[in-house]
Amino acid sequence: MNASDSPALLDVVIAEHADRLEKQVIEWRRHIHANPELGNREFETAKMVAAHLKKLGFDEVREQVAYTGVVGVLKGGKPGPCVALRADMDALPVTEETDVPFRSTVRAPWNDGEAGVMHACGHDTHVAMLMGAAEILAAMRSELQGTVKFIFQPAEETPPLGEEGGARIMIDQGCMESPKVDAIFGLHITSKQHVNVIGYRSGPLMASSDPFYISVRGRQTHGAQPWSGIDPIVVGSQIVLGLQTIVSRRMNITEEPSVVTVGSFHAGNRGNIIPDEARMEGTIRSFDDRHRDDLHQCVHQVSTLIAESGGATAHVHILHGYPVTSNDEDLTHWAVPVLKRVAGDGAVGICPKTCGAEDFSYYQRVVPGFFFFIGCTPKEKSCKDAASNHSPRFYVDETGLKLGVKSMATLAVGWLAANAG
Repeated sequence: MNASDSPALLDVVIAEHADRLEKQVIEWRRHIHANPELGNREFETAKMVAAHLKKLGFDEVREQVAYTGVVGVLKGGKPGPCVALRADMDALPVTEETDVPFRSTVRAPWNDGEAGVMHACGHDTHVAMLMGAAEILAAMRSELQGTVKFIFQPAEETPPLGEEGGARIMIDQGCMESPKVDAIFGLHITSKQHVNVIGYRSGPLMASSDPFYISVRGRQTHGAQPWSGIDPIVVGSQIVLGLQTIVSRRMNITEEPSVVTVGSFHAGNRGNIIPDEARMEGTIRSFDDRHRDDLHQCVHQVSTLIAESGGATAHVHILHGYPVTSNDEDLTHWAVPVLKRVAGDGAVGICPKTCGAEDFSYYQRVVPGFFFFIGCTPKEKSCKDAASNHSPRFYVDETGLKLGVKSMATLAVGWLAANAG
């Protein structure tokens, strides 16, 4: 039986493997969920992944890539290109509030303090599903028309303060080379869709994410005589309001949506003292590189000019965070029929853009990439009422893990066959 002879036969072989592995994949997921690790600290998760790939007889298993990342290379029995599959491994500094028997009770150091740790974004499922796909493809390696590279990445949720990490560092340390990757696939679990439903979008799917920091410098004085100083709180408040006009009055919202949000504002320590300084932090989200540059310029201009008009000064610092996660048009066009074969035509559809960000975008700037969502909300529950990703009450219906395993395995085998030349 040659699984590469027809897509139908290929689907049957992968489905049979996935059925056999379903219980194991759920067990892996529960173990990882109960033992979550923060970014750049995924030591035990990485050991578990590396041991699994070595047991499967992978040709190469690189460890400690970008601190704790694991890259596995599986060479097929036939010549061909190289396709990559990626899963992120890190958890979040969130204290879990679900009542599942494998709930996390882990606490760990985080930045300057300590926090509860939870897989509140579903990365535990990503790791388990890709481990399952690895086992399926290892069993089919004689029929693979090329090479599959498995990228288990740390620190997608950003590393601790003062550290580097994530996809960009994985790329810098060669995860897309030796052998050179020609295309990459990734997925993300989401509570915004019901279980066993797949959402995708060609082009921009997830926003870029750029943090900004503004410090407004005034002149401290007694709260009883504000005319003797310059109030950075009032000026800062005007800046917050001014920033809200950027998207509504400066950006062409018929092209792409964008967001400018101030999420933190700190100033002073007594009610009767006007302080010297006010500080604020926020985020800029966009779906287009040109809009991104325009937003940066506007945030700087609005902040500095409003501060100047009030007799204060503003220092604006904007960081370039994750780029736009944008699916390659040709790869999306090829992948969607494959996903419809796996999940059923009615279970695959175009999803809205999301202002959330993903560092999968860095891989897409190296090679064509396709990133899609798999729902995890039970069918009997409204997605509107389901706790969102990053919530302490985030819940995954595990009956959908098998679909993730099949999707990743089928995309890899199918893409190699279609591009073997």
